[in-house]
Amino acid sequence: MGPGSTTTTSIATLPAALWRLARHRWGEPQARRALPGDTLERLAARVAASEQQHTGQIRIVAEASLPWSYLRRHASARERALMLFSKYRVWDTEHNNGVLIYLLLPEHAIEIVADRGLARHVAADEWRDVIALMAPRFRQEQYEEGLAQAVDAVSLRLARHFPRLPDTPGHNELPDAPVLR
Repeated sequence: MGPGSTTTTSIATLPAALWRLARHRWGEPQARRALPGDTLERLAARVAASEQQHTGQIRIVAEASLPWSYLRRHASARERALMLFSKYRVWDTEHNNGVLIYLLLPEHAIEIVADRGLARHVAADEWRDVIALMAPRFRQEQYEEGLAQAVDAVSLRLARHFPRLPDTPGHNELPDAPVLR
């Protein structure tokens, strides 16, 4: 390489980058076992029950690994969550109160992305506090418990700011079933 040329990964960060790649690629089978079908069904039922209390929409997406394009450029779980918030149209709800709960299994990383309607009421610091409370569950690989805790925390905030009133028509704008990618 000549003067002025750069590389995206320095020699000092190469071991960390390789370790991250290994966790994502070789950990996929284990990550998929962490959220079996019956767990996903229970989480879907929890989301459906939650949405009876408010007009918000909750979407859970868990990933067994980041796509290569994200790993290559050292993208964060937050960056991926924002993209999936768009891809799964969580932003496209009638009251702008959709919420994505994102779990990146190999890194035990969780992100909560709230649409602008709810974000006006719940500060980013409050979401960080919620995530901090759930983090021990994910480090202990108690994924169902951690995601259930996340649904409950989101539901509490949605019910406070967007309660479902008796005369509010109940229509489900987003699927309740979690997505395991």
